[in-house]
Amino acid sequence: MNLITAFFKLIRWPNLFFIALTQWLFYHCIVLSLEMNHLETFIPFHFHFLLLMMASVFIAAAGYIINDYFDLQIDIVNKPEKVVVDKTVKRRWAIILHILFSIAGIILSGMVSYYTKKWVIVLGNVGSVLLLWVYSTRFKKKLLIGNIVIAALTGWVILVVYFYAGATLINYKGWTMHLYPYDIKRLFKLTVLYVGFAFVLSLIREVVKDLEDMYGDAQFNCQTMPIVLGVPATKVFVAVWIVVCVLSLLVVQLYAWQLGWWISSLYAIFFIVVPLLWVLKNLFQASAAKDYHRLSIQLKVVMLAGILSMLFFKIL
Repeated sequence: MNLITAFFKLIRWPNLFFIALTQWLFYHCIVLSLEMNHLETFIPFHFHFLLLMMASVFIAAAGYIINDYFDLQIDIVNKPEKVVVDKTVKRRWAIILHILFSIAGIILSGMVSYYTKKWVIVLGNVGSVLLLWVYSTRFKKKLLIGNIVIAALTGWVILVVYFYAGATLINYKGWTMHLYPYDIKRLFKLTVLYVGFAFVLSLIREVVKDLEDMYGDAQFNCQTMPIVLGVPATKVFVAVWIVVCVLSLLVVQLYAWQLGWWISSLYAIFFIVVPLLWVLKNLFQASAAKDYHRLSIQLKVVMLAGILSMLFFKIL
C-alpha cells in the first residue's frame, strides 16, 4: 500500500464525500427550495457554505485519524488487513495530521461564524473536535455512550446547515417569521425529520458495528453493548430501533402521499423501508463478524438512500 492510498484510507474518503454530499443536498435541495421572498441578503453567500462543508470534512477526517490511532491494537485483532497507522502512516504523523485537520476545521468554522454572525457554528464544531477526541480515548469503550455520541455528531452534520441558514430552534414562532426569506416553520420540521433519521440510523449502525467487532473489543476490556448485555439483548435493541424508524417513516410517507408526493413516497418505501425490513430479517440470522459487516454496509446504503431523498424537494 503506497502512502497516498494509505492516507485516503486513513481519512475514510468515501465517508467524507458522504458528509459533503449530505450538507450540499440539504442546503441546495431543502433550504433554498423553501425560499419565498427571494431576498438573497438573508442567505449567506455560497462561498461561506463551501467553507462550512470543508470545515465539516476536516473535522471528520481528524476524528477518523485519532480513532484509528487509539484503536490500533483492537483493529489489529478485528481487521488487520485495514490497519494503516504504524504500518504505512507512522503514529507520530497520524497525531500531526489529526492536529492539523482539527485546527483547519476550527479556523474555517470561525471564518464562517464571523462572516455570517452565526457563532453556534464554531462553538458546535469545536465541541465536535473535543467529543471526537474523548470518544476515541474513553467513550468508545463504554456502554452505549460512544454510540450516542457518534449518532449525535452525525445529526450535527445536518443541524449545522440549519443554523448556517440563519435559523434557531425557536425562531419559527411569533414576529421573527418575517425576517426569513423561506418557510422557516417547514424548514424546522424537515430539519427535525432528517436529523432524527440520521441519528437513529447511525445509532443502529454503530451498535451493529459493535457486534461485528465484539471479539477484538472483548480482548481489550471494552464495555460495548454486546459484551455487557450479550448478543441477544443487543439484537433486540437494534430491532426495536429499526421498527421505530420504519413506523415513523411510514407515517411520514402517508402524510406525503396525501399531499400528492406519491413518487417520493414510493421511493422511500422501496429504497428505505423495505431494505430496513430486510436488515431486520437478517439481523437475527447473523452470527459471524462477516454477517454483521454485511448488515453495516446495508445500513450505510439505506442512509445514502435517505439523504438522496432530499432531491425530491428540488424536483417536485
